Amino acid sequence: MSDWYVYLIRTRSDSLYTGITRDVARRFEEHNSGGPKAAKALRGRGPLTLEFQREVANKSEALKLELEIKKWPKARKEALIAGHFSLPTPESV
Repeated sequence: MSDWYVYLIRTRSDSLYTGITRDVARRFEEHNSGGPKAAKALRGRGPLTLEFQREVANKSEALKLELEIKKWPKARKEALIAGHFSLPTPESV
């Protein structure tokens, strides 16, 4: 069983932030608090909403998927959130 996740957070301005973590709830709270461990890209951009999270096999896969998702246009990310699109398999990333 994996302990790595890929997640997407929506900001007040409707932009989407992609990240990876081992603990989604903790990481989301760090972002939400705007403290020193929050991503600079999210500071002052709340309220934030956790839109998507998916468990992945390992850290390497999480990093590859994060990089791939960050390249996607917003419409594709929205389709992923809505469940109309699936994450690629590790071999295709």
